[in-house]
Order: sequence, then structure tokens, then C-alpha cells
Amino acid sequence: MQNWISLWPTLKRLLTYLQPHQKSLILAILLLWIASVAEVTGPIVISYFIDYILPEKKISLKIITELVVVFVMLQILSAALCYNHALLFNRTALRVIQQLRIEAMDAALRQPLSVFDEQPVGQLISRVTNDTEVVKDLYIMVITSILRSMVLIGTMLISMFLLEWRLACISLALFPIVIIVMWLYQHYSTPIVRQQRSYIADINDSFVEAINGMEVIQQFRQQRRFGDKLQLASYAHLQARMATLRLEGYLLRPMLSLLFSLILCGILLLFSLSSVGSIGVGILYAFINYLGRLNEPLIELTSRQTIMQQAAAAGERIFELIDRPEQHYGSDDRLLRRGSITLNNLKFSYSYNGTPVLRQVSLTIPSKSFFALVGHTGSGKSTLASLIMGHYPVEKGMLFLDERPIETLTHRVLRQGIAMVQQDPIVIADTVYANITLGRKISESQVWNALEQVKLAKLVHTLPGGLYAELGEQGNTLSVGQKQLLSLARVLVFTPVILILDEATANIDSGTEKAIASTLQAVRQHTTLLVIAHRLSTIVDADQILVLHRGEAVEQGTHASLLESRGHYYQMYQLQQVGQTLHI
Repeated sequence: MQNWISLWPTLKRLLTYLQPHQKSLILAILLLWIASVAEVTGPIVISYFIDYILPEKKISLKIITELVVVFVMLQILSAALCYNHALLFNRTALRVIQQLRIEAMDAALRQPLSVFDEQPVGQLISRVTNDTEVVKDLYIMVITSILRSMVLIGTMLISMFLLEWRLACISLALFPIVIIVMWLYQHYSTPIVRQQRSYIADINDSFVEAINGMEVIQQFRQQRRFGDKLQLASYAHLQARMATLRLEGYLLRPMLSLLFSLILCGILLLFSLSSVGSIGVGILYAFINYLGRLNEPLIELTSRQTIMQQAAAAGERIFELIDRPEQHYGSDDRLLRRGSITLNNLKFSYSYNGTPVLRQVSLTIPSKSFFALVGHTGSGKSTLASLIMGHYPVEKGMLFLDERPIETLTHRVLRQGIAMVQQDPIVIADTVYANITLGRKISESQVWNALEQVKLAKLVHTLPGGLYAELGEQGNTLSVGQKQLLSLARVLVFTPVILILDEATANIDSGTEKAIASTLQAVRQHTTLLVIAHRLSTIVDADQILVLHRGEAVEQGTHASLLESRGHYYQMYQLQQVGQTLHI
């Protein structure tokens, strides 16, 4: 009982998704009742034939034909109505699942980036795909089965009492025992079902990890290790599933078949002890027929508990995703105009009470200036860029854009005013045109202009299909440098107020780098440029350079002034110069 109490809130919430489809449900239930009445009437027709036609020897071809026609028509009517009921209900269930899946995917897309830092991608994929499929079984299999079984059991019980109330009372003794069996089955199967859902999520996570890292796995010959990991997860899921099947084998068919046998013995005993003629042979036939038919609905009701528990567990995971707080944005919808950036004592860590990635960072980036961030790996450069993008909320301190606190700005203002070209560019499995426009209304001429700016137009002209050439999964037809140029072209279609380059030229040759530098020089006329760089040669012309070390701002100035101070920047520059000399 405690398990049902814990499952009910989730099941109740899942059932509320059926409310917009009440008319379809009512029609489906009406068709189901008529179909059940038609199905149950068949044995009554046979009973009438046995008790009233056979004893009086009124058998004729006409009577037999009429009875056969009535019986067949009832079965055809029942089958046709059941078909239409199933079609109507399944259509409704699929629409509900579509709505639930849309909500889950929408919630996943609106999650703060910190969620993706903490949770494996496979877990999220499992919630949007596998878990919604399990919930679909709740609507299509469980609810349909429950309605059909209850209606069929109800019509058969009514028919039993109309035919012979004493035999019906004996049949009713079956139900309390069935309820006990159902409770036992639910009690022992609930923890097993929860384990199954957890194992499926682990399997998905392992698959995603293996596919994304296939190159590394094959390079270091780790196929066996990852195969063993998947095998262990699959075996654990198999064991949990087998435990459920064994439970069904113990408590369902053998137990219920025994109960039905005992009830049948009681009915036969009452028939044999009753006075001659008080209970007809036809009535006995009808009861035996009904008992045989009662067996399957009751077994179905009990066995569907597993699916109901799986759906409840899946629903909990889906609603946990849907109910997560979204990234918070402000209400100030005025677009950015100047692009100035100000930080006051900014502090940030990726987890609560975690190690700070940024410590008391303060700086001012004037409008339309070229500002550079440098530092060793892990110094907080990319984190600072993500905070300016609004990907993470400011933990302590203040961050101003156009002298307005970033937390007061709307999502539209941030996305239209700020753009970032990342170190690891994302390329979707689509055309060149789709990768640059990303659903925005942009003409082909604008796309070609952006490609010309980043020196990628010549390459695109040589591709089969030009702008509409397919780039393959993760853009595998392009080099890493070409992917970076493509991602740069995305943001140059509509020049942003603030442009952040996170090592965006790290994988391109020196000739292309110079061409990009001239392009960015033109962009600076109306854009604030923030560049994160490891190659210091790319930022020698920056208006200001901020050096980060272990999350702290340790130096700031121009390239020349920082070299004169002979601090961290000077050491980094000298090391790179030595490295380039050795490379030559």
C-alpha cells in the first residue's frame, strides 16, 4: 500500500494529460461498453439454446440459422467496436506522449549549462526517449487494459447475477483473493522495476560515451573495456527483468488458475446439490464460459502493474527534468547598443561551496575596444567568457553590460547582443547553409558575404552542392580549422555588439589567421571584441590584455607595457618565442 501511495502523485499527474481529450475518451469508453455487452451476450444465446431449444426438441434449420447469425453478428459487432475503441484510444495516447515529449525536450533545452556539467548526456537522452516510451505503454497498454478488463468483468458479473445469483455469489469469492495476489505482486516488483529504469539509463549513458569517444577508444585499444562495461550494465538489466518474470510466474497464472479451479469446483458442487431443474445446464455452461473469460482480464490487470510501476518511475524522471528551475533572466528588454563590459569583484565556482574558478576579478572593457584574456590552462578565461554570455548566473560580485546588471537583461537581449566563437566548434549534420543560418531568416547573399569574410567561400564553391552541400555527422567532411571558420561565419552574418573569440583561430594556418585578423579589424568599428588566446601573437594589437592566473587578475596593460613589466605575460611570451624557434 505504501508503494501505491508513493506512486499515485506521479500517476495522477500523468493522467492529467488526458484532460484535453475527454470527448475522445468518453466515446472510446462508450464503444467499449457496447462491445463488452455484445461479447457477453454470446454465451447467453448459447445458454438459451441449451435450456429451451434442445430439451423441447424444437431444433430446425431456421432456428439454428437464426441462432448462428445472432451469435456471429454479436462477435463481429464486438470485434468492430473493440477495433474502433483501440484506434481512438491509441491516437489519443500518442498525442499525449507527443505533448509530454515536447515538454521534456523543451525543458532540457532550457536547462542551465550547469546541469549539463553535472549530468551525463545519456541520462538526459534516456528521459526524453526511453522514459517517454515507457509512459506511452501506460496509456496504450495499462489504461486500455484496465478499462477493457473492468468493463468486461462488470458486464459478466451483471450477466451472472441475472442468470443465477447463487452461482454468481460463489464466483465473487474469487475477487478478495485476487486483490491480495495483486498487492503481493506490486509490493515485491516495485523496487525491481525502479532498478530496471536505472540500468537502462546506465546503458544509454555508456553507449553515448562510447560513440562520442570512438576515436580515442580505438586509438588506445579500449574496445574490450568499454564492451565489458556495456555487458555488465546489460547483464544487470537482464537480471532485474528476469526477477520480474519469475515473480509473474509465481504469483499470476499458476495462482489465479488454481483459484479459478477452486471456484469452478464450488459451482459444480452447487449444481450437483441443487434440485433438478433449478439450475439449467445452459446456465452452467454460461458460468463456465464466463469463468474462463474472467481469468484473462484478471491476469492482465495484475501483470499490467509492472508496466504501471515502470511508467510511474519513468514519469518521476521526466517530471524531475520538467520541474527543474530554468536559467533565470531579467525583464530589461532594451537591446545592447555600445557593448561596454564592467566586472566588479567577480567570484565564481561551478558547484556550491566548490573551489572558486574566478576570484575577485575586476576590469572595464570600453565600447568597441579590442580586449584580450590570456593565462595558463585552468586560469578561468573561458569561464569568464561564459559568464559574460550569461550561460551561468553571477555568484558574487557584479557584471554590467552597457552599465546594466547582466541579471536584469532578458534572454533575447543577451543572445542578440553577444556572440561567441568557441574553441571546439559545433557543426550539425546538415548543409553549409543550415549550419550558418541555424534557422534564422538569412539570404544566400548574406551567407556568401560571411564566407568571403572568413576566407571559406572558395572551399564552399568546390563542394558538390555549394551552400547546400551536406557536411556529415559533426561536420566530418571539414577539418578542425575549417569548422572554426564556419562557426565564425555564423556570427558575422549579423554582427553582434559584443563578439567573444575563445581560441577561435587556434587551428588555422598563419595565412588564414592574418586574413581573419583583418576581418576582425573591420568588425571592431562597431563591435566590442573580447579574445581569449594562447597564441600571444594573435593579440599583440589588443587595446588591453588581462592576464589571469589561478582565477585572479594578476596583470593588465598593452602588449608592450606587459613585456616591459617582465611578469607572467613576459614569461609566457618568451616561452612561446623559444617554442617557435625550436619548431622552426
